[in-house]
Amino acid sequence: MVSVRQKPARSWPASNSGGGISGGDGVSGHRIASPVDVLPLVAEWRDKKQEYFLCVTLNGAGEVIERRVVTVGTLNQSLVHPPREVFSEAITDRAASVILIHNHPSGTLEPSTQDLGITRQLVEAGSILGIRVLDHIIVTKKGYASLKELGHL
Repeated sequence: MVSVRQKPARSWPASNSGGGISGGDGVSGHRIASPVDVLPLVAEWRDKKQEYFLCVTLNGAGEVIERRVVTVGTLNQSLVHPPREVFSEAITDRAASVILIHNHPSGTLEPSTQDLGITRQLVEAGSILGIRVLDHIIVTKKGYASLKELGHL
């Protein structure tokens, strides 16, 4: 069983101290140092009835460049398959790294076999492109599960 995390167990490396929130969208410039820092940026997708797959692009200082919905799936399945869907905007953003996020409408925080397979594929693709996948986070109303914290990254 996956436990609901209240505080981060690990942080991600960043090369600079980041600023606060800047830009009109309230997302750009937000510094991300751990999975908990991502949660406010994706709160509106926690309890959706369909599965949403999002990508947060980060600069070298660990600051958010952009947050995007990559795909919208069905009640229990995300439709992310080709890595190009995830990384096309990250390349345009000149991102140093990305954080992948998706919700589980079922409410379970346990990563599925498909979640783990997609994560492995995206980590490999990111490595080839020089864009590091820092984490893949599953969110629900109950909390979150970080695949990094669970040892899958």
